[in-house]
Amino acid sequence: MNIYPDFGAFGDNTTLHNVIGALLTFVLVTAVLTMLISGITWAIATANGNHTTATKARTGLLVALGTATLAGAGITWLNWLIALGDQL
Repeated sequence: MNIYPDFGAFGDNTTLHNVIGALLTFVLVTAVLTMLISGITWAIATANGNHTTATKARTGLLVALGTATLAGAGITWLNWLIALGDQL
């Protein structure tokens, strides 16, 4: 028995795919830019001895890394679930 999501139930599923792809691109680009800004801020704050700002920048870097990881892993996880549904 093959179990797949019914993407045909939507009126225009190509638009849905385009919107999801655009949102994923937006999330990943924003996460990378946040990582760059947080990394630079962390380096400058550490070099100047401002440990409070360095801690906040490090937290921002880790949150952006987690966001990018979850966004990328979400697609992989969904594909794995679809493949798992095919095996049931």
